[in-house]
Amino acid sequence: MSTFEAFGLSPEILNNLRSQGIVQPTPVQEAALPPLLAGEDVIAQAQTGTGKTLAFLLPIMERIQPQKAHPQALVIMPTRELAIQVTAEARKLAAGKPGIHILAAYGGQDVERQLRKLEGGSQLVIGTPGRLLDHMRRGSLALGGVTMLVLDEADQMLHMGFLQEVEEILHAIPRRRQSMLFSATMPDGIRRLAKNYMNAPRDIRISSDSDIPLDNIRQLVVECTDRTKQDALIAMIERDRPYLAVIFCRTKRRAKTLNEALQSKGYASDELHGDLSQAKREQVMRAFRSAKLQLLVATDVAARGIDVEGVTHVYNYDIPQDVEYYIHRIGRTGRAGGKGLAVTFVAPKDLPELRDIERGISQRIKRQRYEASGFAEREKPGEEAAAKSGRRAGERGDGRPKKGGAASRAGKSGGRAAGGGRAEGRRGEERAGGGRREGRSAGGRGGRQDSRPQGRSGSPGGRGRSGGRRGGRQR
Repeated sequence: MSTFEAFGLSPEILNNLRSQGIVQPTPVQEAALPPLLAGEDVIAQAQTGTGKTLAFLLPIMERIQPQKAHPQALVIMPTRELAIQVTAEARKLAAGKPGIHILAAYGGQDVERQLRKLEGGSQLVIGTPGRLLDHMRRGSLALGGVTMLVLDEADQMLHMGFLQEVEEILHAIPRRRQSMLFSATMPDGIRRLAKNYMNAPRDIRISSDSDIPLDNIRQLVVECTDRTKQDALIAMIERDRPYLAVIFCRTKRRAKTLNEALQSKGYASDELHGDLSQAKREQVMRAFRSAKLQLLVATDVAARGIDVEGVTHVYNYDIPQDVEYYIHRIGRTGRAGGKGLAVTFVAPKDLPELRDIERGISQRIKRQRYEASGFAEREKPGEEAAAKSGRRAGERGDGRPKKGGAASRAGKSGGRAAGGGRAEGRRGEERAGGGRREGRSAGGRGGRQDSRPQGRSGSPGGRGRSGGRRGGRQR
C-alpha cells in the first residue's frame, strides 16, 4: 500500500493528516486520489466506512484558492447528519490552509445565519438538495464559479427521491467542472445521471470482498415471532452488554414505540428519525458519540452516514428491505479495524427478505432461535435437519405392509417422541420422507384396520401422520 506522500499532496495537507494520525490511504483513497488530483471525473463505488470522504475532500483542499471568496466546490449529500459529519471532517483539513471558509447548508438550521456566512464568502459549500435549492431561489447562492462537484451517497439520494432536485442544481453549475460521484451501489438512475452530467469518468469499484468487512463483523439471525421480538432484543442486549448499539426500525412510529419501551426498562436510549427537530437530532448524536447513550433507535434515512467510533453492535429490529440497506446498516459497526456484531431479528413472514439478503452477500448467516428459556442454536436449516431425520426414519422401516393397529401404535410412539406439539408433529411428517404422502401410504390413521398396500416407508410413515394429529390434540 502506498502512502499519502506518494500522491504529491502539499506539505500543509500532509502535516495535517499526520497530526490526525492518518498515515496510510484506504483502498478507495488509493484508487481515487491519483485521477482526482489530476482533475479527472470519477465514479467510485464503495461502501460507507471505507474512507470516501477523505478521497474527495483532499483534492478539493488542494485546489481551492483561498483568495477567491466565491463557492468553488460543492458537495451534495442526502441527509443532514451526513452533511454535519462531512463538514466536521472538512474543517479539520481546512485548519492547515488559512483563508478557506466552509458553509454547511441543510434543513433545520437557521437560514439567516447561513445567509450571513454566504455573504462573507465560502469557498466550499456542503449541503442537502432541498436547502441548496432554497438558497439558489433566494439568490443567496450563486454556483457559476463552482469547478468541483461531489455527489456523495448518490444511491441514497435516488432512494429518497432527490434526483430531480439534484439535476436542477447541476444545471446551475458550469459544464466545465470536475465531477466526483461516490456511491455504495450503482442503480440505473445513478448511471444515467453519470452519463448525462459527467465527462468521460474514471470508473472505480472497490472489490466486493471489501464491501462487507466480514472479518470484523459477526453476523447472526435470531428467529422469533412479532410478539416475542421485543423480548428477544432485550434478552440479547442483556446477554451481550453492548458498549454502543444502533437499533434499526423500518418506520418512525416503530422507532418511537421501541425507544419508549427501552427507556421504560431503564436503558440509556434515544431515537433518531425524521420527525425530530434538527436541534434534537444534533443533541441525540452528541450524546451517542460521547457514550451518554448506550442505544440509538433509528430509521434507515436518519442513520445514513452515521460514523461513530465504538459502535459494537447493530440490531436489525425490523429486517432491511433489501441487501443494500442491510450492508449499510451492518456497516455502522466493525469500523476502523474494530470488531462488531450485527443481529437481525426474523419472524416467519420475513424469511423471503432474509433469503434475498443471504443471496446478495453470498453467505448463509448463522441462526439462533429465541425461546422463553433463552437462545437455542440453529446450525442448520430446519428443512435440512428434517430431511436428515426423514432419511434415518425411512431406513428404519422394513417396507412391508402393516395393519392399521400396528401403524397406530407406531403413530402414538411417534407422537410421544415428537413432544406432543403441533410443530413437532409436522416435523414427524417430514421425517417420514417429505410430507403427508408417505404418512398416508403407511396407513397411519389411528387404530383403524387397513389392508391396503403400504408405502415404502412402512411404519415410520404412519408415525409421522399420527404423531402430527395427536400432537395437535394435546396442544
